[in-house]
Amino acid sequence: MESQYRIVATEAGSAPHAVDKTALLDALRAQLRIDDFHDVSNNGLQVDSTRTTISKVVSGVDATLEFFEAAAARGADLAICHHGISWGDSLKRIAGLNFRLIHLLMENDVALWACHLPLDANETLGNNARICDALGIVSRKPFGTYHGEVIGFRGELPDPVPRARFEETLREKISPHTLAHPFGPDTIRTVGVVSGGASDFLDQAIDLGIDAYVTGETNLAARNLASQCGANMFACGHYATERFGIRAVGDWLAETFGVVHEFIDFDLPF
Repeated sequence: MESQYRIVATEAGSAPHAVDKTALLDALRAQLRIDDFHDVSNNGLQVDSTRTTISKVVSGVDATLEFFEAAAARGADLAICHHGISWGDSLKRIAGLNFRLIHLLMENDVALWACHLPLDANETLGNNARICDALGIVSRKPFGTYHGEVIGFRGELPDPVPRARFEETLREKISPHTLAHPFGPDTIRTVGVVSGGASDFLDQAIDLGIDAYVTGETNLAARNLASQCGANMFACGHYATERFGIRAVGDWLAETFGVVHEFIDFDLPF
């Protein structure tokens, strides 16, 4: 399989430093408060390795064959991602694609760690917090309830901006593939952010009177709701909006433990 991807290296972890694997994984679990969330993803270590120490971490959004091949090619001891391979009982049978995924990891002795909702919601390393950082959103409050878990944020821009300028900023800071449903206020001050496939959260933004709702994916129902309710919604791509958190986690590991970290970016437009 041939894939095109970009490597983003973290300066803090430029020289290998072996860290006890258990200590590193325990720190990740605590930092992201994994045990506080109810999630269909089996967050944490999903596939182990024979290694007892970690020197190099490779991060990526999705646990795919192309990501695993890139991780192995880069000499990773640990691969971390947002969308793992263990969801509910999805690994009930290790056959077909499941076998290929796990075999690739085991053949190269690469451990796999994944974190879904806790990574969306984290106040410092999470997807939504980092998007807010990129957009300069201040006075943040939790926003966006999903199955009882609040995973996003809402807040304000330091100064109101024209809607067209706000869309330009999204294209610059998040993704050039941003799709707008521009049916709300012409001037943007308040913003709600929930990354990924969260078009269903638009009604929550409308109820709060938020000027602009930023998410990853959209659909016809969301477009029609925005049109009928006079709302602004911007879909920047599921992949693009969820690059932020897992890269931040890898950078945190490099800064905290001195391991080498590389982010594998496939730059997908979806």
